[in-house]
Amino acid sequence: MISINTKTQQDLQFQTVLETISELCVTEIGNEKTLNIKPFKNQEELMQALLQTSEYRASFDNNNALPNHGFEPITNEIKFLGIEDSFLELQSFKKIHSISENTNILLQFLKKFQDYYPALYLKSSEIEITKEITKLIDSVLDKYGEVKDDATPTLLDIRRNMNSVRGKVNQSFGLALSQYNGLGYLDEIKETVVENRRVLAVLAMYRRKVKGSILGSSKTGSIAYIEPESTLHYSRELANLEYEEREEIIKILKTLTNSIRPFLPLLIQYQEFLSDVDVIAAKAKYARKINGLLPNITEERKIYFRDAYHPILYLTNKAKKEITYPQTFDFNNDNRIVVISGPNAGGKTISMKTVGLLQLMLQSGMLIPVHERSETCLFDRIMTDIGDNQSIENHLSTYSYRLKNMNYFLKKCNSKTLFLIDEFGTGSDPELGGALAEVFLEEFYQREAFGIITTHYSNLKMLANELPSATNANMLFDEKSLEPMYKLVLGQAGSSFTFEVAQKNGIPYGLINRAKKKIEGGKVRFDKTIANLQKERSKLEKTSQNLKEEETKAREESKKLENINAKIQDKLERYQELYDANQRLVYMGQKIDDISEKYFNNKNKKELIGEFLKMVEIENSKRKKITAKEKKEKEIIVKEVIEEVKVKVEEIRKEKKEKKLKAKIEEENKPKVILKVGDRVRMIDGKSIGTIDSIEKNKATVNYGIFTSKVSLDQLEYIQPK
Repeated sequence: MISINTKTQQDLQFQTVLETISELCVTEIGNEKTLNIKPFKNQEELMQALLQTSEYRASFDNNNALPNHGFEPITNEIKFLGIEDSFLELQSFKKIHSISENTNILLQFLKKFQDYYPALYLKSSEIEITKEITKLIDSVLDKYGEVKDDATPTLLDIRRNMNSVRGKVNQSFGLALSQYNGLGYLDEIKETVVENRRVLAVLAMYRRKVKGSILGSSKTGSIAYIEPESTLHYSRELANLEYEEREEIIKILKTLTNSIRPFLPLLIQYQEFLSDVDVIAAKAKYARKINGLLPNITEERKIYFRDAYHPILYLTNKAKKEITYPQTFDFNNDNRIVVISGPNAGGKTISMKTVGLLQLMLQSGMLIPVHERSETCLFDRIMTDIGDNQSIENHLSTYSYRLKNMNYFLKKCNSKTLFLIDEFGTGSDPELGGALAEVFLEEFYQREAFGIITTHYSNLKMLANELPSATNANMLFDEKSLEPMYKLVLGQAGSSFTFEVAQKNGIPYGLINRAKKKIEGGKVRFDKTIANLQKERSKLEKTSQNLKEEETKAREESKKLENINAKIQDKLERYQELYDANQRLVYMGQKIDDISEKYFNNKNKKELIGEFLKMVEIENSKRKKITAKEKKEKEIIVKEVIEEVKVKVEEIRKEKKEKKLKAKIEEENKPKVILKVGDRVRMIDGKSIGTIDSIEKNKATVNYGIFTSKVSLDQLEYIQPK
């Protein structure tokens, strides 16, 4: 049975996460449910909740987006439906129609895409799909939520009579308005509406001359509002019909309420289902904001959070456009208790809170910001002791409160517990408090619990070094600036850098030396050794990082050189070919020159032709002879290429033609902009852009800067301002 108390949730700022998620809800009930999320007690229910959130998160990145799940709460309607002989108002039926329709659409969608959303479908499969509720409401109400004229024959008759009487009221009022306006009895406004009835605005001096019923007057008393006598009879008739209409509508609503009442349990289910989906959707949206995912849940006792982020810190830094450093945590049976040491403000508490909050979120059905290869088991309890817990109400000091908390830890701690303790052992005498803390740590270790503690006590660091399944860890610091590097390193204790930090903050060197003399030399040497080791670790870390960067740069340079080398090689080969071709031509030229000179001297044609033929045969022997078959194949290939090019050219031409035609049609169908003075324009067949100075009849005077021109408006086109 999983049990995580409220104090743990407060210590890990779980409520802050819930408030952020609740803001992403689209319904009131969903918002309330989110703020009341608690860690799951049942593992099966937890796994279903995690899978549902993971499926909803995946829906943001696929083409099958889930339908709308928004609704207006029908809590009051559910109460009224539970009371006999009560009836619902029109607005209530609109809300019931909306919630029924949205639920049915969502249920049908999940049924259709159950392969994509198996966990969500499993949740929805318990709810009945029915269109009966919406059919009943649609038979009475129109799409605007008003009662239809033909809801009953009686209502149809009443409304027909009402329309007839309204016509008579308007007709008789119009005649009275024309009559008294002609006589000059009316004010400039002529008429107005008082108590939902049309009245004449009669000047006070003529009020006795207008027959009718006075329904009021203006503030100054200069105008009397009179309903003409000719319309009074019809107005009374209309009022009676309106009363009858109201009565008939109440009867219809009572009948409809009684028809809907049997569906009360289903409506409760619908509201519950949609509000649950709203919570799942909000958790999925939050997961998208923090890059959350579902790590592998294993039965093996281990926590491996790779590249984990503290979600609250991540979102805060994101808003400030600052970097958040990820941490990697690896706990297993051989390494289940980690003692983190080092100076304050180095990120020890944040590292510890990151593990606790991510585990708590996961066990509350939320996705967490870790690497996809992360994995973890589930814990029955997560116990925390973080921050200054001085209790004013209970008159307890910090140390008393912490001892009370340790007592609770000792009662509940077992192999399925994750404990997180900040500044372990502080609040008392360092020697005595450290000894007691050491005993507590040994007890937690014996019970095979998993845990993280932060401390400055040397004895706890030494104990962690001695226990086989415990380990020391420290937060890396820059050895020169003593600025935190926000990186947790397992396997080595961290120095508190007490004297180094004091020196950095301007404390005189003499005072620091006096302080060093007041404590045991062994302790100073031990802390100094740790500090030196930590500095070396930081140096190695930086060197390693620099070497990696250098290696990356070297690889990039090597690739560049390879590319350049390949290009140079290619060029050299081409130049070699060109050089060889040129050399051959030079040799042939020299040979022809020699033959020509010989012929010039001896005029022997036979020798000349013999020499020339010999040279040609030598050159031809170097050429490769193409067979008839190869020649034919070459011709076929050339033919095919030409045909392909022709087809491609034809396609391009056709495409260009279609585009041109489409552009022409779009241009013709484009609504014509009504031109006005000051608009930038140009002639349809021209290039120069000018501004309209004036428009007379159908012609505009266009100013081109150097000259002006009068052009017909039809020949101008509007140019969008830059």
